[in-house]
Amino acid sequence: MDSLMKDSINPVPQPLAAKPSFTDKKFLTTMIFVTSLFMLWGVAITMGDVLNKHFQHVLSLSRTQSAFVQFAIFGAYFVMGIPAGLFMKRFGYKNGVLLGLSLFAIGAFLFVPAANTASFGFFGVALFILGCGLSTLETVAHPFVASLGDQRTSDQRVNFAQSFNALGAILGPAIGSYFLLSHNVAGSTDLTSVKMLYLVIGSVIALIAIAFSFVKVPPLTDPHAVVANGDAVNVDLAPGKKLFEHVHFRWAVAAQFFNVAAQSGTWAFFINYGHEQMGFSEATAGTYLVLFMAIMLVGRFIGTFLMRIIAPPTLLAGFALANIVMCIIVAQGWGWPSFIALLAINFFFSIMFPTIFSLGIKNLGKHTQQASSFISMGVVGGALFPLIMGKVADNVGIAHAYYLPIVCYLVIFAFGAKFYKVKH
Repeated sequence: MDSLMKDSINPVPQPLAAKPSFTDKKFLTTMIFVTSLFMLWGVAITMGDVLNKHFQHVLSLSRTQSAFVQFAIFGAYFVMGIPAGLFMKRFGYKNGVLLGLSLFAIGAFLFVPAANTASFGFFGVALFILGCGLSTLETVAHPFVASLGDQRTSDQRVNFAQSFNALGAILGPAIGSYFLLSHNVAGSTDLTSVKMLYLVIGSVIALIAIAFSFVKVPPLTDPHAVVANGDAVNVDLAPGKKLFEHVHFRWAVAAQFFNVAAQSGTWAFFINYGHEQMGFSEATAGTYLVLFMAIMLVGRFIGTFLMRIIAPPTLLAGFALANIVMCIIVAQGWGWPSFIALLAINFFFSIMFPTIFSLGIKNLGKHTQQASSFISMGVVGGALFPLIMGKVADNVGIAHAYYLPIVCYLVIFAFGAKFYKVKH
């Protein structure tokens, strides 16, 4: 059966106007639902950073142990990446979204028995299932939103949807800090707030899934079709090559692995840094985490504008170098100068994920969906790196742990400076 059997595909788009539209009216309802998915997984992932600190408090965990929050979520991305891609190929975008939302809701509901037993292992299972849902949504949503209209404006739609992901990254720590950190009592082991918060989240996600099940998805646009003016989108320039023979794709997988590794480690211990190095209360540090995510949103808009005058790979390499400098300053523990450098990391991080993703799938033609799954699996770096940073933080202090992401940014710099190039 052809890919996306449940979602009708128009193999040849209709004649196009000189200036293609952002999307078509018939796709508007679907576009709203799919764009909301970007925000939802942004909320869930960044709320995990608040859970990391909250579990240190109520379950008496070390920083190394609490890093298993990120291990469970991002580990699920590695496990679910290929199955989600295969499911999408077999059953279509809409059913892929419904699968992702269902797993998301089930994982959230499992927080209730996990809280009742006060078992960090049980929380790990719930987070893993929730992470499988997030992985499925992320694997499906990118090509889904790209297919909702003219392919010459697909990048605009993806960047628009990614802006809502950044909004979700702001809402996640804001919600988590208010419900989980602002009411912390020293020595308390009460998990009621965790249970109630995720019960509400699970209910909201379940309602969204039910509503989306009634949405009729119009016939979509084939992302590899030749459009009316003769231009082709993402045509494989080396059709004789297998996927892993494309050097730029292999480097993109590596760059994404280290990119998410750096991101997850930096985010996971942001509250710890504010609390231990700056003397903030946990709630105040959580409030700064909201600002931290807002800076990423600003960086995404500014970065998108800069790409009009600076080639994306060049900008990617420049931002990687900037973050190397920021990490060195953060690791010195100089008070406000170091904390401002820590905030700036998210500005320079902002364009990295979507830029690496788009460069990695460039000119892969029929391999694009498979390549998307593998690049998404690179997110497993976010499962491993917080464990290493947590171990270093437990032994030599939280500030010095921020030397570690420098290795990640060196790999990203190499990809942006040289290895992004498509070879025929």
